[in-house]
Amino acid sequence: MGIKSLTKLIKVNSPDSIETSQLYKLSGKRVAIDASLFIYQCLINVRYNGESLKNKNDKITSHISGIFYKTINYLSMNITPIYIFDGKPPEEKDEIIKNRQERVESAKAGLEKATTDIEKEKYEKQCIRLTKTHIDDIKRLLDLMGVTYLHIDGEGEAIASELCRIGYVDYVITEDMDTLPFGCPNLIRNCLDRSQKRKDLISIINLEKLLSDIKLTYEQFVELCILCGCDYCSNIQRVGNVKALSIIKEFGSIEKFIESNPNYNIPEDYIKKYNKAKELFMLYKDKLKPEELPFHNSNRNISELITFLIKECSISEKRVYSAIKKMQYTY
Repeated sequence: MGIKSLTKLIKVNSPDSIETSQLYKLSGKRVAIDASLFIYQCLINVRYNGESLKNKNDKITSHISGIFYKTINYLSMNITPIYIFDGKPPEEKDEIIKNRQERVESAKAGLEKATTDIEKEKYEKQCIRLTKTHIDDIKRLLDLMGVTYLHIDGEGEAIASELCRIGYVDYVITEDMDTLPFGCPNLIRNCLDRSQKRKDLISIINLEKLLSDIKLTYEQFVELCILCGCDYCSNIQRVGNVKALSIIKEFGSIEKFIESNPNYNIPEDYIKKYNKAKELFMLYKDKLKPEELPFHNSNRNISELITFLIKECSISEKRVYSAIKKMQYTY
């Protein structure tokens, strides 16, 4: 879910914090990538004639194909990708995870009743869940490509954000807006300007400029995001992003707002969830030392990579060799 309506709030109150740029301009930079989100997007979007890509044994390979070409694209532009995988989520996300599982079950029921190809494709996409097999497939791919990745306990976007905050990477690439309250100074998303149709455009959200424009400290911004509604703490009834911003500007914190409005309809466990959310958003601040993290590095193995993609994943031989050439230029 991320942060409810945060993108809209930024567009209205800090449009200058969003820079429209081109991916190639990141040449020479290191980027941390939200691996789980990327894999999930590939499982949903990488298709042929509406169906997931599969190998000769009927195993789905959409995620492998999608991540392979995305990674090749970065490498061909002299961008160094570092994939960050999700570890075990905190128990505060149990409710969100349960809701997602319920939606999957509902989609499975819809799929059984679907009669048209459009309906079947819609429900099939809604049934997709990330599995250990998907993760292992991508780790194997990255090993063969010689691309670094990290998989430790904790949420991937939180770890990536702190690595960016301390300067280990220059940007974080994700569509998840809770990367900002985790402290990410430079967030890259797909282009937010819908009037732009070029596929090579990206949006870069700068946290420092955002905080300057809305005149909040980082700590107050975290409070704002919690008040808008996040994965760890749902929003207070009748408090949207506009109301949330005005509350934080007036009171400085959620706790002071609640103290000043004793008759407001606040859920019984809200303060507990709010305090835990604050703790989780700042969990890794000044806690990560890159030299102590178990980054997984490997040497490229072009011959095994080609065999894996063509023989095991049934990807077009012509397309594989064409992509491999782009990667070899990056030595």
